[in-house]
Order: sequence, then structure tokens, then C-alpha cells
Amino acid sequence: MASQVVNGVPVQNVRTLVSAVQDDPANGATKWSATTTWKGGFNCESKIRDHTIHMNEPDALGGTDTAPNMVETVLAAYGSCLTVGYTMNAALRGIEIRSLEVKLDGDLDLQGFLGLSDDVPAGFSSVSAIVHLDADATPEQIEELHQHVLKTSPVGCILSRPLSITTELA
Repeated sequence: MASQVVNGVPVQNVRTLVSAVQDDPANGATKWSATTTWKGGFNCESKIRDHTIHMNEPDALGGTDTAPNMVETVLAAYGSCLTVGYTMNAALRGIEIRSLEVKLDGDLDLQGFLGLSDDVPAGFSSVSAIVHLDADATPEQIEELHQHVLKTSPVGCILSRPLSITTELA
């Protein structure tokens, strides 16, 4: 029997993964890796599996504006995580998505990044996302989907909670 595909998601494959983790929580323990290499100036190249992501700063921050910068990439990671969450969870519920767009903004005061103030954090002070979702579902189903995606977004969790970070100079 062919696997049902909803929103481009092979539903049975996802259900099999969910069952494997439910049956043995150790199956859910994963490790993710990336390696970033300096390429001169503010050019960076991150290798993730067989993928390469380039990053740079805009002209206004001394870069050459050849790629998104790091904080923009964080916003894109959150928007993409939400998009995957809506797509997968809608597919598992049999909800067909007609269109989905997530617009994100982050507020960052450069005083922290530039080391000009100990009172200003170096990162975002806030991130906002607006989700435009058109799907074959009732408003109640959409709201339940929305709440579930917010609750289960790994990148949303990373951004909203303190976590332990260890950075060593080798």
C-alpha cells in the first residue's frame, strides 16, 4: 500500500518515527552538528551534513553583503522550523495547506554586539513572528494546530529558554 502524502509529507513515515520514539524514548535522542569556517573578512561558511550555508554582514556593519548575516539566519531557522511544524502536524491531522508564510522580525541593539554597553544584551531583545496560514480546516482546528506547533517547535524552544552553552578555545 502506498504511503499517503499530505502537504508533501509522507504521513506513514512520520507515524513510524513517532511510534519508534514512543516505544523507546532512546530512539528520540539525537545530536546535530555544524562546522563553520572563516573565509576572510566577515565571510563564513557553515557545513551541515552535505549542505553549505554562507553568511556575511551587510555593508552597514562592515561586511560585503554577499549573504544573510548570522542573526538573520537565526530568524530564518525559526521561520523554517515553524513551517515544518505546521506542515507535518497538519499532514498528520489530514489538513491540507493551501498557503503558508511566516514573517519574522528581531530587535537587536548593536551596543551589546559592539561592546559599548554592559547593560545591553548582544543578541535579540525580542523576536516576533506572524504566521499566514490558509488551510482546509476550521478556525478551531487551525488554532489547535497553531498552539501545538508553538509548543513543539525545537527552534522556538531554543530561542525562548535558557540553555547551557560551552565554548572552548582549542
